[in-house]
Amino acid sequence: MPRLSSFSRLATPADSRTHGEYRIVRRPDDPRPLYRFTDRISDDSSTGFTPRAGRYHLYGGWFCPWSQRVTITRALANLDHVVTVSYVDNVRDGRGWAFREQHGPDPVNGFTLLRQAYEATEEGFDGHVSVPTLWDRATARVVSNEFKTIGIDLATRFRHLAEPIVDTYPLRHRDEIEELDNWLNPAVNHGVSQAGRPGPDGEGARSTLLDAFATLDQRLASRRYLVGNTLTEADIRLWVTLVRYDVGVNAHRVVNPGLHEFPHLWAYARDLYTVPAFRATTDFSSFTLPGADLPDWHAPANRPHP
Repeated sequence: MPRLSSFSRLATPADSRTHGEYRIVRRPDDPRPLYRFTDRISDDSSTGFTPRAGRYHLYGGWFCPWSQRVTITRALANLDHVVTVSYVDNVRDGRGWAFREQHGPDPVNGFTLLRQAYEATEEGFDGHVSVPTLWDRATARVVSNEFKTIGIDLATRFRHLAEPIVDTYPLRHRDEIEELDNWLNPAVNHGVSQAGRPGPDGEGARSTLLDAFATLDQRLASRRYLVGNTLTEADIRLWVTLVRYDVGVNAHRVVNPGLHEFPHLWAYARDLYTVPAFRATTDFSSFTLPGADLPDWHAPANRPHP
């Protein structure tokens, strides 16, 4: 393992004039980013990636909701000393995400750019370079940058190494969690960015988003969590969008007057913020737009308890 130097192992500042803007690679017939690595961790060695302490490293980004989903799950699965994590810089140019002074160098490989991890895995890599990225020290390659399955694997595959603080993907609730995701992912988690845009597409996305918020508000009026009587992946997947809503896409109130218009949903979001795994993985400065007013996330939630 090379010894790292904070001087020699940091990328130069982001410079779009020199390097251009980052381009998300997509297939011609599919608007989604092209994820080239989607391997899974398995208990039976069928995938070649077995759950072992110290084997995996997670490259994350404080700014990214998809990355935060995984870091919350990692904390709730009690994997702080099993799967390590480090963070890329908050700004990218055409080179993609990089390691800079604010969050420090890459502690595993000494890469200056996250792209180097992908190119080390596949020569001539031409897909999407994103966070979270799960790296395997044993084979020196990327396992996956598919955030949903990384989260599920962290929640389920390491229980012989660490007793979970919360079982976020209980077998009895998995179907309901995924059923909710099939609704909330397009309506809220992906739809929220479109909701802030002008034109007919933005208007439709706003209507869909606010209808979803109203339905969630009603659902949460008499229950503390979305599924069952404890927090699950369903809550994690929704919350990372809620925490960014009023300081991101709705920072200038282009969608509605604010999340507080849905009092049960807003109280639910604040309730989850009291959980250390949620609070410790949140850096408002990494995703708050200039001039945005930060809501009072410390206001008492007064939520119903199971």
